[in-house]
Amino acid sequence: MMRPSDIGNPPYVARVEKIESDNRNNVKVRVRWYYRPEESLGGRRQFHGAKELFLSDHYDVQSAKTVEGKCIVHSFKNYTKLENVGAEDYYWRFEYKAATGAFTPDRVAVYCKCEMPYNPDDLMVQCEGCKDWYHPACVGMTIEEAKMLEHFVCFECSEDDFKQFQNGFHASPVSDAKVESKRHKR
Repeated sequence: MMRPSDIGNPPYVARVEKIESDNRNNVKVRVRWYYRPEESLGGRRQFHGAKELFLSDHYDVQSAKTVEGKCIVHSFKNYTKLENVGAEDYYWRFEYKAATGAFTPDRVAVYCKCEMPYNPDDLMVQCEGCKDWYHPACVGMTIEEAKMLEHFVCFECSEDDFKQFQNGFHASPVSDAKVESKRHKR
């Protein structure tokens, strides 16, 4: 965590690449900056999590006196596996080219009928039939209702189930299928 130039802003986040001192014992850190979504070209989008950062190609040398503290920037996959997210935990899933505003990867998987990339801050439920993930609001339920679910079948799967029933062969439910209304873990 690096002190921002404007005290009203949150601290900057950087990966310390190297620590060195000169002949007058001035300690400097070579850093690789992480950008917050609102600092990037295009700004913050709906699918960006509150703790999301972009690993940039922007390197810099700063005085060690600007270091305010330590944080942990996890890979996206590891962040989604955390049991408890602390104030010091952040994640990244994109690399960002500061000069051009380009992202790598330039595409990510999308979920739900709204076709948005996964935001670990948002609750999602999984369909027992097709195994797709959905935002509660996109399937007409509140977060509170989703948290109380024991089973969930999306509209398409329930329509398919109904058609099979009408044709005289009802698909039996899979006994070990269970929907968990928790963070998406793909």
